Amino acid sequence: MKGLFTIGTERRFADELARVVLAEHGGDPLSLADVLILLPTRRSVRALREAFLRAADGTPTILPRMAPLGDVDDGEWEIASGDGDALTLPPAIDTAEREALLAQFVAAFKDDQGHPIAQSAAQALKLARELGLLLDELAIEGVSFDQLEGLVEGNFASHWQRTLRFLAIVGEAWPQLLTERGRIDAIERRTLAIRNQATRWRANPPSTPVIAAGSTGSQPATRELLATIAELPQGAVVLPGLDRDMDEASWNVLDPSHPQYGLHELLGALGRTRADVAEWPGAVGGSARHFLLSELMRPAETSESWVKPEAASLEHLTRADCATPHQEALVVALALRSVLDTPTRTAALVTPDRELARRVTAELKRWQIDVDDSAGASLVDTPPAGLLHALIATVDAGFAPVELLALLKHPLCTLGQDRAFVLDATRRLDRKCLRGLKPAAGLTAIRARVAEAKFGDPADRTAVQTLLDQLDEATSALVALMQSDATPDALIDATVAAAEKLSPTVTLWSGNAGSALADVLGRLRTAWTGTPAIASGEWPGLFAAMLEPETIRPAFGRHPRLFIWGPLEARLQRADLLVLGGLNEGTWPPSVETGPWINRPMRAALGLQQPERRIGLSAHDFVAALGAERVLLTRAEREGGAPTVPSRWLARLDALFGYEPGGNAPVPEYILRGRRSFVAWAEAIDRPDNYAPWLRPEPRPPIEARPTRLSVSSVEQWRRDPYGLYARRILGLQALDPLEAELGAADRGNALHDALDEFLRAHPSGILPPDAVREFEELGEKHLADLLTAPAERAFWWPRFQRLARWFVAHENARRANGTRLLTSESNAAMTVGPASHPLRIEARADRVDKLGHGDWEIIDYKTGRVPTKDELDALFAPQLLLEAAMAERGGFEKITGKAETVHLSYWQANGLGDGGKVSEIKGSDELVAKMMVLVEKMAEHFANPDTPYPALPWPAYGPHFNDYAHLERVAEWSTAGGGDE
Repeated sequence: MKGLFTIGTERRFADELARVVLAEHGGDPLSLADVLILLPTRRSVRALREAFLRAADGTPTILPRMAPLGDVDDGEWEIASGDGDALTLPPAIDTAEREALLAQFVAAFKDDQGHPIAQSAAQALKLARELGLLLDELAIEGVSFDQLEGLVEGNFASHWQRTLRFLAIVGEAWPQLLTERGRIDAIERRTLAIRNQATRWRANPPSTPVIAAGSTGSQPATRELLATIAELPQGAVVLPGLDRDMDEASWNVLDPSHPQYGLHELLGALGRTRADVAEWPGAVGGSARHFLLSELMRPAETSESWVKPEAASLEHLTRADCATPHQEALVVALALRSVLDTPTRTAALVTPDRELARRVTAELKRWQIDVDDSAGASLVDTPPAGLLHALIATVDAGFAPVELLALLKHPLCTLGQDRAFVLDATRRLDRKCLRGLKPAAGLTAIRARVAEAKFGDPADRTAVQTLLDQLDEATSALVALMQSDATPDALIDATVAAAEKLSPTVTLWSGNAGSALADVLGRLRTAWTGTPAIASGEWPGLFAAMLEPETIRPAFGRHPRLFIWGPLEARLQRADLLVLGGLNEGTWPPSVETGPWINRPMRAALGLQQPERRIGLSAHDFVAALGAERVLLTRAEREGGAPTVPSRWLARLDALFGYEPGGNAPVPEYILRGRRSFVAWAEAIDRPDNYAPWLRPEPRPPIEARPTRLSVSSVEQWRRDPYGLYARRILGLQALDPLEAELGAADRGNALHDALDEFLRAHPSGILPPDAVREFEELGEKHLADLLTAPAERAFWWPRFQRLARWFVAHENARRANGTRLLTSESNAAMTVGPASHPLRIEARADRVDKLGHGDWEIIDYKTGRVPTKDELDALFAPQLLLEAAMAERGGFEKITGKAETVHLSYWQANGLGDGGKVSEIKGSDELVAKMMVLVEKMAEHFANPDTPYPALPWPAYGPHFNDYAHLERVAEWSTAGGGDE
């Protein structure tokens, strides 16, 4: 085993490697222990260990020395190389410390106008991370910052020229800063370590076997090491999936997006050709699957030479095109779950889509399966981090109701009390004090609401006050710090101190999540010590940015046969079923971006790889996974309501086999398999065997519970939706006001009514004064003051009110000139209907009643919103004015003596649109009033019977426009049973 070898993608790489190494050296355990195997990642090291156990059939044996190329550190290289003084490089700088230092560079960078390019500390940190990636890339490719000076600034736009000047400053200052701290960048240290190892082996070749397996040599230092190993007396380089059968024409036109491009570049750097690469011992070449993979990835320049593979090459492949991301996650979960029916079989989801991974993890909970996700979970999503985020958000929002309740209801928040006490007090605070308009910032305003609130039990008020006192004591130091400029390390200390008063320390920092958060916060505090203060209001964003990249991986307790891997983690690994998920453009392959610091021409001038190289690496991962024993390909056809674009590799697969989605060509069997199995299962799993919808609710309360007093608006609800009246008046169910409610249309209508009423009371009769418009506008300023505080609201609504004022005054003067005079404004009225055994009193409050002369009255209803349609009036579903007219005819108005002989009815649209207002008269009101009285008498008598139900929405076409009880009525359920029309 000396020289260059390859293991085809259709073979189990780790198992083949272990089989041959064990066959070569397994006869002598000490000889096997002398073998050094270098692999791309730590996970591939674990995979090879398991492969050796399988190859040995469980026989105890000494394993070879194995170390990862990608995660090199002192200990592993020292053990792996057997060189006691292998590395004498400075220690690597901590990632958090590096980001904090680079963020200071970014924060100091200003544009030509002297404005910082980063608008906040959080943005500076995110840009610093991108800058760190650029530094790493320069280190990997061996590009010195001095080469930036060779870029001609005149070739670029002004903002790129500024960036070049900034990068030149960083290129000079950053190495100096690292030297002062006795540190080195982690990537540079890794690069130097690999190169030093190559130098040592060239000078003193090891006498024992060295095998580098699975690496594509995508980085110059790695290529140098592989070249050295290939020349060692007992050195072997095992390449993953080199296509030795590709024709020379295709091989010579490979571009960075091709999966073989990395190996092409590696062989060129090694000075070798494909003819120099041997097949790994025991290989059987020329399989149908290998031919499929080769033809599938044929370069576009030679695609005219495509040869359609045999249908048998797709026997291992199934494809599921899913309607939505949710269905895709369910399909993947079903596929993984199906494997568990066969003992010892394994399955893995391979995807770069973290959202899909999270959805699949959730779907597997259906079967109480905790899947092993190699990427772990985001630390931000854990309860301890959630408590800190809620704490900071609450303080930043000035204890606004939404943020305050999120904090108090967090499961870790106890404030030194029993959790039940905190929850009970929080619920009372919510219902009694926080609903409605948003209070002023600070706990003082909330305490004032507590003092004004009506509690049934004085102990409840005491409990709420105690809760607020403890919260104030826990957060006062953090509040003071966040309201002024403060340093990040001081803010971290204050946040931790406040959190420990909110939650018991033993709870907050316990478990995997708590200990991981404690470790991260410790590193962050050290990293950000000595950095400048940030402005007040920036801490929430900065804290979120600090924790954003942190993950947590459970040490144990996950399923032993199901896995979720990223494409990199899946290298060299195999499972009995591989699900390749998220196969859409922009996901797999990923979208490519140059980053914020340099553009494509700059990258080319510096000799850096273009972003398309990521597509080639992603393609290599895809092809390697596609060669597994059984493969399921999945994608979502729509996401967020928008159609997605299938991955270019799926498009190639369709083109290779002549399939056009949506066309007339026969659907390939591998797609039909997915539709018949996994997609069909996903569609059926939540479909009930039978559907028995709930019937329309028709409660029959006892007669003593039925209302004896109704307002005219309640009569309208009674007419349109009897169940809604039952829920509100009999059950006493009232919709809670929203948290942090905004003044809306109803508030504007009430304020306008108040302004009109005050104006009419000031001028009940006669022609209005010359300055009536100004006076009316002053009343508008008075009553609409709260609604017009926001500039946007004033800009939109005040011109409309001014138009209304001009229209109203002009219209009022015209009416008064014709002899019309005001009888009353905002006056109460009532009448009694129904049987004597259960009379019903109907009450109203009329906006305005005018006398037209000769005993005629006009009842006016101001409307700032919609006006009932003629159809609603004719069908008696808008009873308000009709019932008020009946009260006028019966002498039912409190402030008016006598009865009306004739009543006219009209709606005044006082909305400021058009000319400012509009009058809509109700034609034929006499007949409508008579019909309304017949109907209301009939309804009163009908509902006085205890057997009469209160049905939900008996006339759906005339249902209420705003229904607080729709969720209780379950309309969508019973209406599907054919019982929705009457």
